[in-house]
Amino acid sequence: MDDRSNTIAGWVLGAGIVALGATIVTGEMFNAERPEKMGYPIEGVTGVETGAAAEAEKPAAFYLASADPAKGGEIFKKCTACHNADKGGPNSIGPNLYGVVDLPIGKHAAGFSYSPALSGKGGSWTWDNLFAWLKSPSSFAPGTKMTFAGLSTPQDRANVIAFLNSKSDAPKPMPAAPAAEPAAGSAKPTNAAAAAEAKAPPQGDKAKDQPVLTEDKATPGKNIKDQAAPSVDGRAAQTKK
Repeated sequence: MDDRSNTIAGWVLGAGIVALGATIVTGEMFNAERPEKMGYPIEGVTGVETGAAAEAEKPAAFYLASADPAKGGEIFKKCTACHNADKGGPNSIGPNLYGVVDLPIGKHAAGFSYSPALSGKGGSWTWDNLFAWLKSPSSFAPGTKMTFAGLSTPQDRANVIAFLNSKSDAPKPMPAAPAAEPAAGSAKPTNAAAAAEAKAPPQGDKAKDQPVLTEDKATPGKNIKDQAAPSVDGRAAQTKK
């Protein structure tokens, strides 16, 4: 009986040693360091943009001027789980978006229950408002029920807006690109410099104001008639002996 108990205890102890060793080995094999930034990046979805990337973004009209509705339709496929943009289409998790451009914010889809954050926002879905909404719904209307994080690429937002604009009985003309800002080295003169330049008389008028140099002023006390002119052969200065 004692030998049998010792055998069982030995097998249990051996199994424990093997299990412990396997745990240590697999822990070393599959050891992974904690990433500096948690989560997985999703293409086309953004959080809060900071620094130079946010400062470099141009006005909405710059991107809308070259927006492509076909490309916007491809991007909009991500939104079809909650929205549709068909005429007469039903509301889903989100409202129908047919003809949404320039309609009142949070009121355009009949029968849809908007969040107070959106229905109380005020204004209409202008180009700029749509551009800001698609960038970050939660920033545009804090407390909105829409959980979509937003589109990080400005041109993607512009393309989606162009697609939504095409889904209308009367699509609006797309805005023109804004005029380019002047370069830093070609700045206009300041008001003080412009005023000083305006006061300065033209070069042609200076001659009229300057006094004429007369014979008497050029040689005071002498008359040019009394001055002998040199002879041609240079002998006028010689005296006769």
